[in-house]
Amino acid sequence: MIPKETIDQIINAVRIEEVIGDFVQLKKVGSNYRGLSPFKNEKTPSFYVSPSKGIYKDFSTGKGGSAISFVMEHEKLSYPEALRFLAKRYNIEIKEEELTAEQIQEQNERESLLVILQYAQQFFSDYLWDTDEGKSVGLAYYRQRGFSDATIKKFKLGYHPEGRDIFAKKAIADGYKQEYLEKLGLIKNREGRIFDFFHGRVMFPILNLTGRPIGFGGRVLKSDNKEIAKYFNSPESELYNKSKTLYGIYQAKSRISLEDNCYLVEGYTDVIALHQAGIENAVASSGTSLTTEQIQLIKRFTQNITILYDGDEAGIKASFRGLNMILEAGMNVKVVLFPDGDDPDSYSRKVSNEELNNYLHANAKDFISFKTGVLLSESGSDPIKKAKVIRDIVESIALVPDAILRSSYVQTTSQLLQIQESVLITELNALRRKNASKPESNARFNDLPPDLPPDDEPPASMGDNTQVAFDFTERELVRLLINYGNSDFDYHHTDGEEVQVGRLNVLEFITSTLNADEITFENPLYQRIYQMILEEYRENPLMLANHPEDEIRELVSQLVEISYSLSENWKNKHYIFTELEEHLLETLVKDCLMAYLLKRVETEIDKHRKLIENSDSIDEQLTLIAKQKELERVKVRLSAELKRVILK
Repeated sequence: MIPKETIDQIINAVRIEEVIGDFVQLKKVGSNYRGLSPFKNEKTPSFYVSPSKGIYKDFSTGKGGSAISFVMEHEKLSYPEALRFLAKRYNIEIKEEELTAEQIQEQNERESLLVILQYAQQFFSDYLWDTDEGKSVGLAYYRQRGFSDATIKKFKLGYHPEGRDIFAKKAIADGYKQEYLEKLGLIKNREGRIFDFFHGRVMFPILNLTGRPIGFGGRVLKSDNKEIAKYFNSPESELYNKSKTLYGIYQAKSRISLEDNCYLVEGYTDVIALHQAGIENAVASSGTSLTTEQIQLIKRFTQNITILYDGDEAGIKASFRGLNMILEAGMNVKVVLFPDGDDPDSYSRKVSNEELNNYLHANAKDFISFKTGVLLSESGSDPIKKAKVIRDIVESIALVPDAILRSSYVQTTSQLLQIQESVLITELNALRRKNASKPESNARFNDLPPDLPPDDEPPASMGDNTQVAFDFTERELVRLLINYGNSDFDYHHTDGEEVQVGRLNVLEFITSTLNADEITFENPLYQRIYQMILEEYRENPLMLANHPEDEIRELVSQLVEISYSLSENWKNKHYIFTELEEHLLETLVKDCLMAYLLKRVETEIDKHRKLIENSDSIDEQLTLIAKQKELERVKVRLSAELKRVILK
């Protein structure tokens, strides 16, 4: 655990423009910096960094926050990992708080395993480039596959020598524990005889999100024994869990975020070939069936997955389970089929990069079109088989958590299969009710609509919008406090017939107004942030963007504001006078507070009206009516300040 003093030291040392400048080409514009968004492809820069506030804002995606938030978002690191990343950049030593002997041993062993895997990766890479055997066998294979030297180095590909214990002897001689080498599956011990597990294979390092090797895949090149598997993978360990790992994720993660799409393929060479062809948002499940953990890993970077298949009929049918899992995760999925006999690797070598890219875009089908096409090709005109196809499609739609997306899929299915929407809706709801009744079901199936709403029934009421209004105004008040809590503004008020002007502080004005009526926020998160600003972050509320709790940091990151820098020519040359938000604080703060108080008064009026209706006591009714009239007068006053018209 990183001590708070060290966290404060890191935060104080960080210069946000330096950190982000390592990833984004920034240009100084006034007091801020501007550049192209690292999270989305764009031609016009809408990404701003404010050194004075220590925050960034990406207007194209809405992302924002501190240097820590940026590193977490861009590199997909946890909060502690981002702190360590920044500490390393600024040469700050992190002395972890005292751990137990068992924790120290586990930490030391894990780090030792990572060091050995890094050593092995470097050994295989050096052997590929620096030895005659590596060049004539391993390098020749890669080049025969069409991989350039730059691609080979990008994926840190290597070669394991043919000799059965060359690596084992070298690693042990260099001081690495035999116990750890065996645990990682790099060497085997058979009755006291040590030998290399991957000997005579080209090596594909499997990297984690930070680029460190956690395992290997090895492909045999020459073998007369057909029983020997073409590919070997490292055994599972505390570092490498195949079901949680995607090959190529380290090389692809940034591009996946930029493209907002992930191409999912099956094998190592498919990924490498696509990257070399300029399709750098591709990863592989490494021959395993797609898992929930792998889907969640992709979901950290995008909501969209496009699966690339080689056209094998058995493989396509087996893929339906994976499609359903992606849908159930709330993600969007498309499918691309390659011509018969081709996979992503072979097809990429037959066509130009531009032709490959065009093919992927032109042939991407949504899951309904894809699945319907596959299943209907088997059913023909048989009505029983067609009914089975319909149920199969509806079963997939029933897994989609988003109601609007389900409705869209129902419409598409209705058109493709020429069946009434009402029939599909009835079947869909029946499936979702069935799923909801299962013991393992959860809230995903709690939004079941009626099957067939009558045409003459009026639309249902939208319900009470009170909570929505509270949430909106409370969020806006928190936003103003975070961005302008320490700012002062001119406050105009009327004293008799004379307009007085005073200087007020945003935080003090909001606080005094709420405290006067002992008002607390309805939303617990907003109330908590409000209290934290008062108690710990009064001097600089923007520092909450560095808070260790995800919920707080993410909300603050959404609320931070950076104003666009306006050219002086607008005012001096073109006589265009544009007021920035910080110039309108009086109006913003007063209107937001008045709207909030007005909504609370309206809520109290509704409450009193119901109490009057339900009261049987004349005295109680008179007391409530008097209170209600007082509330009505307050409502009129607040509405007047907001310049709203009260309709009787």
